[in-house]
Amino acid sequence: MNWLEKLAQLQDADKTPYLTGSALTSVRVYTPKEMDRLDTECRGFLMFLEQISVLSPETREMVVDRVMELETQEFVLEDLKWVILMVLFNVPGNERAYDQMEELLYSTAEDEYLH
Repeated sequence: MNWLEKLAQLQDADKTPYLTGSALTSVRVYTPKEMDRLDTECRGFLMFLEQISVLSPETREMVVDRVMELETQEFVLEDLKWVILMVLFNVPGNERAYDQMEELLYSTAEDEYLH
């Protein structure tokens, strides 16, 4: 529950201003600790979601923040996808992005079973 409460707090831009105007066009550089948690596949997936406008720089930062707060040793791409859904579901104004992410998850799962 604490994890979800902190997610709600991230929506308050006065408390956690992640980005400034210039950061919207910059490249995200991950810290060593973030790279330990988010492997190459996870970081690539985050970049892909930004490129197709499912994640904005703000929601990406919320995702990374929430991932880093998880108390788990193992973290894989499937875990990241669920964190992304939780962030998009809980941040107002991201309904379209949530639907796109949900569609990506379910269409990928169906495609895997068809082959």
